[in-house]
Amino acid sequence: MDHEELPAELEEALDAFAGYLSGERALSAHTRRAYLGDLRSLLAHAATEGAAGLKDLELGTLRRWLGVQSQAGAARATLARRSATVRSFTAWALREERIAADPALRLKAPKREQSLPGVLQTSQLTRLLAKMEEAAADGEPMAVRDRAIVELLYATGVRVGELAGLDIDDLDPDRRTLRVIGKGNKERTVPFGVPAAVAVDDWLRRGRPLLARDTSGPALFLGARGGRVDQRQVRALVNSLFGSLGDTSASGPHALRHSAATHLLDGGADLRAVQEILGHSSLATTQIYTHVSVDRLRKSYQQAHPRA
Repeated sequence: MDHEELPAELEEALDAFAGYLSGERALSAHTRRAYLGDLRSLLAHAATEGAAGLKDLELGTLRRWLGVQSQAGAARATLARRSATVRSFTAWALREERIAADPALRLKAPKREQSLPGVLQTSQLTRLLAKMEEAAADGEPMAVRDRAIVELLYATGVRVGELAGLDIDDLDPDRRTLRVIGKGNKERTVPFGVPAAVAVDDWLRRGRPLLARDTSGPALFLGARGGRVDQRQVRALVNSLFGSLGDTSASGPHALRHSAATHLLDGGADLRAVQEILGHSSLATTQIYTHVSVDRLRKSYQQAHPRA
């Protein structure tokens, strides 16, 4: 069922929830699109079963909708996310007195598959960054920029969207810290080391001035035409670099975030400090990196110990 075919009350509720997500929740545009896409699918399914308003939503409707998603091949993680979206929506509707009871209270979703994130070894990163430093030596602005981007991603563990949104004033070069606006519009301060500081300073002195235009504004990292760097450009860059390594299955900028977190914990960093650096609202989210470290420890033990 397409956009025009939703009953008027359901369409109005979806629009009101969209306002709630962008206003009170301050979610990113990407997250809002995911929420609203899931909910439009649910409400369209409910309409085919005769629902004209939110009062017609029943637990059976929600379960049947998830069943359709499962039969279509949706992964358990996707089903879990969609279930969470529905629960958020019906809880909001109850608070707004649009429904008298929450039909999603007993809605259960399959447990997420626990897969360990891709992590690069320190030797791989050292090799990769050495190549980038060599490529940037002649001052070609894009090579200088690319080196600074990768150094900063690995040094801070910031998300690719957070990096793309950085302005020059977010840098404190004297204290070697970065002001980051993360999910939910939450601000945090993240430290970075000397190699990243050197690479970013090189970019600001030798690279950025050659790409900057009158329309560049305060953006820290620029694209080839002088506009703020796009997340897709960063992803393409990182994937190309990982492909050149030839000995890793890791992909995308998030692998640098995973690697930063894992290497911090391997080096003895406190779990709560890593939580703060990454901007996780829950410590449980950060704890997955302890599993990564244990997994690496187990593999090393099995390879090296004579009685493993």
